[in-house]
Amino acid sequence: MNQLWTNGIIYTMESEFSTVEAVLVEEGEIRAVGTFEALKNQADEVIDLHGATMYPGFVDSHLHMIAHGEKLQRLDLSQATSAEQILALVSEAAKTLEAGQWLLGEGWNENNFYDGLIPTKEELDKISKVPILLTRVCHHVVLANSTALAAGHITAQTSDPLGGKIGRHADGNLNGLLYELAINIITDAIPKEGEAYINSLETALYQAVDNMLSHGLTGGHTEEMSYFGPYTNPLTAYQRVIGNVQNFRVHLLRHHNVFQEMMDAYEDVQESFVELGAMKIFADGSFGGSTAALLSPYANDENSKGMLIHTDEQMEQLIKLARDHQEAVAIHMIGDAGVEQVLALLEKHPVFPGKRDRLIHCCLVTPEQIERMKKLPVILDLQPAFVPSDFPWVLEKIGSQRTSLAYAWKTFIDEGLMCAAGTDAPIEAISPMETIYAAVERKKSGDTHDGYIPEEKVSRFEAVKMYTVGSAQAICKEHKRGQIKVGYDADFTIFDRDLFAGTTEDMRQAKALKTVVAGNVVFNRNTN
Repeated sequence: MNQLWTNGIIYTMESEFSTVEAVLVEEGEIRAVGTFEALKNQADEVIDLHGATMYPGFVDSHLHMIAHGEKLQRLDLSQATSAEQILALVSEAAKTLEAGQWLLGEGWNENNFYDGLIPTKEELDKISKVPILLTRVCHHVVLANSTALAAGHITAQTSDPLGGKIGRHADGNLNGLLYELAINIITDAIPKEGEAYINSLETALYQAVDNMLSHGLTGGHTEEMSYFGPYTNPLTAYQRVIGNVQNFRVHLLRHHNVFQEMMDAYEDVQESFVELGAMKIFADGSFGGSTAALLSPYANDENSKGMLIHTDEQMEQLIKLARDHQEAVAIHMIGDAGVEQVLALLEKHPVFPGKRDRLIHCCLVTPEQIERMKKLPVILDLQPAFVPSDFPWVLEKIGSQRTSLAYAWKTFIDEGLMCAAGTDAPIEAISPMETIYAAVERKKSGDTHDGYIPEEKVSRFEAVKMYTVGSAQAICKEHKRGQIKVGYDADFTIFDRDLFAGTTEDMRQAKALKTVVAGNVVFNRNTN
């Protein structure tokens, strides 16, 4: 059946303000664009937009979908403004637990606390003897009680693992904090096997997909093959859930810990809306945990430059492994030292023709590194919402002398680098409107200043392009997705207003009316 979408503003994203009057869709693909009069006789069904605004399908280029679904289920600590509030929330949640359950919380951020003090292990111990694990907003630091630490067999005598750190009081005893790869010691202790566990992943995934569709997202690039026991656990959940959801596009990055195993198994997903992608690697940590790797010491700690997760030799071996399988890499890099390590190795081991490496976050770079990026087949996977989340406290860590190329989204675009946009959910809110607002205004809604590093503001068109064209470029599918164009997939995001009109506050209030994947309406606000 041929559908004709019309009677609204339809942005093609081929160029700024490029619109068409009508779009003809057949079997999930765009067959023609043009005027209503020219196309109406080819249509079996006319779908009236009633004045709404349609864009190519928005895709979150960087998130963790199961973790996003789990966050919707877990204790939300993101609004807490003190250690006392954290402890009160944990205390209430502990009353509802059943025997054998872990108390899992998400989103605490001491930079939002009036005194900056983080709860201690001892304070958590007073609340409950059940295992308590509270994940910081960045997911690079956790806080655990003694029971959770014991589950991971972590004692005061336990040495820091490579690429991680175990937090301690001044006397050497554990304080409950774990950084980077040290987190794995304790999360590996959480049971992750059996059909009941896979069912719990399915439940989280269903919630994540439903939530994403309600925000107008037609797909997501996600990474979580190494966090839920054997990779077959999350992969099975994806195959079951996406097979039962009426169309949602998922691109799965493969963590380096399971990459070879998946290649050896010749793993090939059967669900047409799930595809396998690049090898995911972490080069460094986060600014929030002071573990992002810097070329010069932190401004507030001259004895620290953060940490690289892998040695140069280890990183090179991982990249070579991906190249052995003619695959790209997708590498998390926050600080300029992380960027430096990665660029040197990508220059030495270029990606297979027809693919692109993904440089994730790129929060602090040097001018020379940008010039080198321009010579490589890469796309920058950016999270604009990091700006209102990280500023102003991040200035204390990196110092004013390094802000000229901090979170430099506009510079990247002006230099001709391909850029995609994502949320890193559950780190940031899943809403594309929050991300686009952050990219355009570089501040929180309601702030009265002109934005953090305002010269790096992007236009609304550039921000939307990162969600459409950019996300397609990230997986080398810009010839099939990201624009409303003949031969492209019929993936559409339909809002109740024009994102390019009115004030940015008006734009931020936009709601998705319909989400369309392969020509099928998979979310309809009018009927929900």
